[in-house]
Amino acid sequence: MMKISEPTPQEIKERKIYAQWGLTDEEYRLISEDILGRLPNYTETGLFSVMWSEHCSYKNSKPVLRKFPTSGPQVLQGPGEGAGIVDIGDGQAVVFKAESHNHPSAVEPYEGAATGVGGIIRDIFSMGARPIAVLDSLRFGELDNPRTKYLLEEVVAGISGYGNCIGIPTVGGEVAFDPCYEGNPLVNAMCVGLIEHKDIQKGQAKGVGNTIMYVGAKTGRDGIHGATFASEEFVEGEEQQRSAVQVGDPFMEKLLLEACLELILEHQDILIGIQDMGAAGLVSSSSEMASKAGSGLKLYLDDVPQRETGMTPYEMMLSESQERMLICVQQGCEKEVEELFAKYELDAVTIGEVTDDGLYRLYHRGVEVANLPVDALAEDAPTYHKAYTEPARIQEFAKMSDFVPEVKDATATLLQLLQQPTIASKKMIYETYDSLVRTNTVVAPGSDAAVLRVRGTRKALAMTTDCNARYLYLNPEIGGQIAVAEAARNIVASGGKPLAVTDCLNYGSPDKPEGFWELWTSADGISEACRTLDTPVISGNVSLYNETNGKAIYPTPMIGMVGLISDIKNITTQDFKAAGDLIYLIGETFADFNGSEIQKMQKGLIEGKLMNFDLATEKANQDLVLNAIQANLVASAHDCAEGGLAVAIAECAFKNDLGISVDVSLPKENLFSETQSRFVLSVKRTAQKDFEMLARDRALLIGEVTDDGQIRMNANDGTIAVATHTAKELWEEAIPCLMK
Repeated sequence: MMKISEPTPQEIKERKIYAQWGLTDEEYRLISEDILGRLPNYTETGLFSVMWSEHCSYKNSKPVLRKFPTSGPQVLQGPGEGAGIVDIGDGQAVVFKAESHNHPSAVEPYEGAATGVGGIIRDIFSMGARPIAVLDSLRFGELDNPRTKYLLEEVVAGISGYGNCIGIPTVGGEVAFDPCYEGNPLVNAMCVGLIEHKDIQKGQAKGVGNTIMYVGAKTGRDGIHGATFASEEFVEGEEQQRSAVQVGDPFMEKLLLEACLELILEHQDILIGIQDMGAAGLVSSSSEMASKAGSGLKLYLDDVPQRETGMTPYEMMLSESQERMLICVQQGCEKEVEELFAKYELDAVTIGEVTDDGLYRLYHRGVEVANLPVDALAEDAPTYHKAYTEPARIQEFAKMSDFVPEVKDATATLLQLLQQPTIASKKMIYETYDSLVRTNTVVAPGSDAAVLRVRGTRKALAMTTDCNARYLYLNPEIGGQIAVAEAARNIVASGGKPLAVTDCLNYGSPDKPEGFWELWTSADGISEACRTLDTPVISGNVSLYNETNGKAIYPTPMIGMVGLISDIKNITTQDFKAAGDLIYLIGETFADFNGSEIQKMQKGLIEGKLMNFDLATEKANQDLVLNAIQANLVASAHDCAEGGLAVAIAECAFKNDLGISVDVSLPKENLFSETQSRFVLSVKRTAQKDFEMLARDRALLIGEVTDDGQIRMNANDGTIAVATHTAKELWEEAIPCLMK
């Protein structure tokens, strides 16, 4: 095979090859003059380019991330490791994190989504936790074009194909549709795991002479420069980088998961550290493990298991082949590890050793091919405080008069709203996922949050993903607060106390002052809500440059949240349970239509000032609902979200095909207002007195559940009247009809 020679250090400089890999002139100067005092060779330039990409270094977002509250008495591990960890009592903890796989999914939707799931699962078991659930958060363009339909089908197939094969239930998520995501869909995946405190692992490589071992699948040429690819925006017509997308093998991952957990649980005496080879593959996992421990590394690349011939050091280090982990074990214990992984038919190979000189040195065919300070790769990427400017649209929105919908026939409006893809039933999507495997799922997809029992205890975990990006488009700060509040409302409505947050911060280019302003100001809102609701941010990721042809997506900070249900008797779902139960509304209703589903439906766009929102009211209403649930006074609970009160009440009736009779003293259009901080509860008549004493003036009795299968809602100047099954059928058939 003819070897193509790599450009010399001088050629890299003269031809500015580094610029094609995302390094700026100043960054290249910093590396060559200030850090190395010489020109980096081809491999070294490649290592810097991926480690200094936004995806790995957070160089544009570090100042933003510092705003988040990250600690609390419940937090055992905050940001900085593979995943965050929160105490749930009795020596147990919940481990969770979310990741985005947006750019790969836009190019190769099946593999992009599948490997997104695979990567996030590895983050969880690398901490020593057994993964128990996967959730997702998806955004697509409108379902009126073949490409969006194709992307939706393939992404869903990728998520279910990987998760179902590996035997981890996909239990929840959210899907929304807006034109801004047409060229750049969002695919965010969250994984939740359980762990005993004593088994918590760290990704570190310490102890001079200790062995670095590579375990799992062989390295190929897939996913090279995946981290750089994730840090660029799309331009239509350019050949998209298919080679930057990895290819997954869930059966291999299942073996890797079991082998790693056996190593962690039964060979703790010899294991020093373990980390997933995720973004930027071997270079990020190895340099980060050494940097965190304050040590150095020597790696011998001829020993790296390879599935392709003639791979160069550059290719091996930057490959993002899936199903691989890096571990550090005590010197002399290599055979023990090899035998364990052989049981699972997996490679476990010694590829290096820990040194104490702080240097990162790579050897290939007996030649040193890289010699760099390890912290230069893992820690010393420049941090940018980007300029930011409020977008012109915000001032324009402030001057507009508030949108008032036209509601001639309230019944017709409700039925129309129930068929909007963002509100319509997602059953067609989640039915392709196995949500019940491992038999711990108590509440499967379709309610406000998924709930899984914690085996051997009376406890359960509620989990959700949430974000209304339209609100952030109108006002990133208030919209950021609402994203956290909505996630917490989902947890509370399920009977859980919110514990902590993971996030995927999906935004446009931070290089544009308006784009960075959205990120900067929404982080203020997210931080304030997390402090008020006592849900610190324990993990997450940043996905910037979500733009196509220079047009950005809505700012979309997906909030993943986990809550603790202290006793399984408190598990609550959104469905009305029995005729005769009383229906209460928690929270006041105002004329809040800017950014709403009805505005988009009637005007075809989102504009205006965002509604008023008060975190103190939000917290008080959530506390009331949780206290009422824990006092055993609530039969069902549902948060009021897109589409407003009428949609929320209808959704509560669907599962058990019940009827409802509701009277509210509101103008009929306010049935569709999206005022925040509201819940719809049903309460048994026997609990009425106790509930009303607890709720006082925060709960308004608006009606009752009936057995006649009719939805009836009376407003001041109009009525909704429709058979439950008619409304339900339209709601369930909307997305399948659009997909045909």
